[in-house]
Amino acid sequence: MMMEKYILAAITTNSAKVSVSGGAPVFACPTKPEMEHVAANLEAILDGIAHELSEDLYIIVKH
Repeated sequence: MMMEKYILAAITTNSAKVSVSGGAPVFACPTKPEMEHVAANLEAILDGIAHELSEDLYIIVKH
């Protein structure tokens, strides 16, 4: 079975919202602007798509 869609990374200002045992790396940022900057860079580097799930949580997904 080949996985076609998966989470590459999570970026947050609230580490309590993500599980560290989930397999994807978690990037904790102190501010929202830094979180947005990290999400944009990871989106380009990982060739994925950034999705804002809430004010303090982004995920990078490979479609």
